[in-house]
Amino acid sequence: MKLDILAIGAHPDDVELSCSGTIAKEIDNGKKVGILDLTRGELGTRGTPEIRDQEAKDAAAILGVSIRENLGFRDGFFSNNEEHQLAIIQIIRKYQPEIVLCNAISDRHIDHGKGSKLTSDACFLSGLRKIETFINNKPQDPWRPKMVYHYIQWENIEPDFVVDISGYTDKKMESVMAYKSQFYDENSNAPSTPISSKNFKESILYRAADIGRIINVAYAEGYTVERYVAVDSIFDLI
Repeated sequence: MKLDILAIGAHPDDVELSCSGTIAKEIDNGKKVGILDLTRGELGTRGTPEIRDQEAKDAAAILGVSIRENLGFRDGFFSNNEEHQLAIIQIIRKYQPEIVLCNAISDRHIDHGKGSKLTSDACFLSGLRKIETFINNKPQDPWRPKMVYHYIQWENIEPDFVVDISGYTDKKMESVMAYKSQFYDENSNAPSTPISSKNFKESILYRAADIGRIINVAYAEGYTVERYVAVDSIFDLI
């Protein structure tokens, strides 16, 4: 299956928190979208890897993505090295996405910045013919996504461009709240974390509304780029 967009996150829920509005909108526009999680989030304070696995499946069903895979890298300890790059290259060549969405270039959680650079490097290397990878013992063709965009996470990074997600925030929040073990629940006795407060849940929509305000729409999601975004005509800009 060829994908239009592959969204990659260091942990299950990274994608939902940061770019699920964009994903829901593009799926509604007929695009094929997949999600790749690098780890199972096993170091998370709340829940278990098994619970996170099921929550990720539930979130994927809510968004309607075509595929979701997990590479099972070590949460907190994966590295930007050949082994991990090749694992991502195999997935990129398998699904041949035109666009890759990935972690923020820097963030509070160390896995986010690491995942960002690892994914970016793998996307470049995936286009090199002399790097050989195999799937089911068959050689894969080289493939390099046309663009790599980095979504914004905990830190308030200034976006290079934004996507209007007005009309898709309900779907975004439904996918986020599929991760019941991680977020606010007044009946939960689990330890508190920076993302389990009631205020954090509210801040997801607040950020989307604030970015949307800048471009005069109700809600938006922001991205940074590694190279200039080009348009055919100045009238393509909204």
